[in-house]
Amino acid sequence: MKIALLGYGKMGKAIEEIAANRGHEIVLRVSEDIESYNLKEIEIDVAIDFSVPKAAFKNITTAFKNKIPVVSGTTGWLDDYEKATEICKKEDAAFIYASNFSIGVNVFFELNKKLAQMMKGLQDYSVEIEEIHHTQKLDAPSGTAISLAQQIISENPNKKGWQLDHADKDEIPVHAKRITDVHGTHTVSYKSTIDTIEIMHMAHSRQGFALGAVIAAEWLKDKKGVYTMKDVLSSLFE
Repeated sequence: MKIALLGYGKMGKAIEEIAANRGHEIVLRVSEDIESYNLKEIEIDVAIDFSVPKAAFKNITTAFKNKIPVVSGTTGWLDDYEKATEICKKEDAAFIYASNFSIGVNVFFELNKKLAQMMKGLQDYSVEIEEIHHTQKLDAPSGTAISLAQQIISENPNKKGWQLDHADKDEIPVHAKRITDVHGTHTVSYKSTIDTIEIMHMAHSRQGFALGAVIAAEWLKDKKGVYTMKDVLSSLFE
């Protein structure tokens, strides 16, 4: 498979290593303006976007307009997500966005939804989310933390939204910490005066995120439409 890397920072380099180990070829590395490249002159099976929030929408939609499927893990740009999916469908392209491509995190997402279903009727418990990342992460809270909060809100009618740090009773507080060399730790806590219930995912390296993104790209190749990691996982867990 011939892969274009849209964003060539630490994640891009980790993806490059894993893709090579799985027999794929990196044919383009974009670290600046994607529009300076003529994508029609390069054979690309799929693009993987781990750029920065201000570049993500242009990267993704430029690929769509060149009929290139895109796997994106860039967070902080989702105000334009619906617009991007409309362009994907219009151009008959393919797209997977995930706040986190780690297979372990996506299992964690399923556990979070199940726990939220179980806890929604237990009014003595309050819920909160904490995420810890490296000091170079640009957005806070993380896209993964937002996904966790949105899952809980969808399962619990008593929760109307989330807020960073300070939240009303009908909202979920999300705490974001930045510590050097932390690859990503997410904890969902339900606390009462009697006890605390927690689920946690701790990433030990970027390899899990990179591997999941490459697996998603392998799955997306030759498809059309807008998908999620749940579609990818369903094929893995059959």
